[in-house]
Amino acid sequence: MMLSPFVNPKIFEHDVEAVPTRNGYGEGVVAAGKKNSNVVVLCCDLTESTRSLAFQKEFPDRFFEIGVAEQNMAGMSAGMAACGKIPFIASYAVFSPGRNWDQIRVSIAYSDLNVKIMGAHAGISVGPDGATHQALEDMAIMRVLPHMVVLAPCDVHETRKAVLAAAEYNGPVYIRFTREKTPIITMDNAPFEIGKALVLSEGTDVTLIACGPLVYEALLAAKELEAEGIRAEVINCPSVKPLDTATILKSVRKTRRVVTIEEHQITGGLFGAIAEFLSSRFPVPILPVGMPNVFGESGEPDELLEKYEMKADRIIAQVHRLLHAAK
Repeated sequence: MMLSPFVNPKIFEHDVEAVPTRNGYGEGVVAAGKKNSNVVVLCCDLTESTRSLAFQKEFPDRFFEIGVAEQNMAGMSAGMAACGKIPFIASYAVFSPGRNWDQIRVSIAYSDLNVKIMGAHAGISVGPDGATHQALEDMAIMRVLPHMVVLAPCDVHETRKAVLAAAEYNGPVYIRFTREKTPIITMDNAPFEIGKALVLSEGTDVTLIACGPLVYEALLAAKELEAEGIRAEVINCPSVKPLDTATILKSVRKTRRVVTIEEHQITGGLFGAIAEFLSSRFPVPILPVGMPNVFGESGEPDELLEKYEMKADRIIAQVHRLLHAAK
């Protein structure tokens, strides 16, 4: 299996290093703050959990604790952006954009303001917190908003780079990141650009398009498929909106079948974005791996990923379905 030089060479080792992607936000927003004095951070009583604490310590005069008031936080950030600041607003994704979507829509997206929305604890892997705290619809509700960029970085390095890219980008950006420790997939020198995807492993039989920490499961699946003589091309697609249509189209023209992988409802997220694009440009068979239109529950992160079929074995099963249908 030929991996990109930007993939962690220890990715398939049993003790591959794992770090929460939320740590990348904490590192990235401090770096952005050092680079640009207009960067400010607002948080809803979750400074340690969202990793906003590092910015608070470094720039206490540019940090604003809003309390449990996500709607107010969105409105305040819109006003700050209108005055030339670059606000990063952080909360759990179920609350922001979950509870303040109206304020994000009208006060931020409608006016195309330069606000960065950070959705922490996204996905089923929040674990024991249960269904009320497992954001599985956030990409869908944000992707539909005009002007909004939607990013789902795969590891701590990519999250840090996404935050820095968001700070440089002029317009609203949503970034989702996770709570649980997840494998470091990419190298520190891997490129990141809004609107770009990265081919991690080349193949000819099927294209696996993944975002977030489940890129790791896509790589595991590709490795197992190779042992069966099936060559899977793995694409890390952190930019769910805008899509890297050129990279996706080039791959799919070669493989002519696709499986999407995301820690999100199948409806409206990465699968929706890829299916919408390919249906109009190059229709091919496509199957999803993601949350199957149900709410989550309490449990250990890995147990929940297994129960709701978001692991490598499910990816492999979907590939087999596509290959069998082609015969």
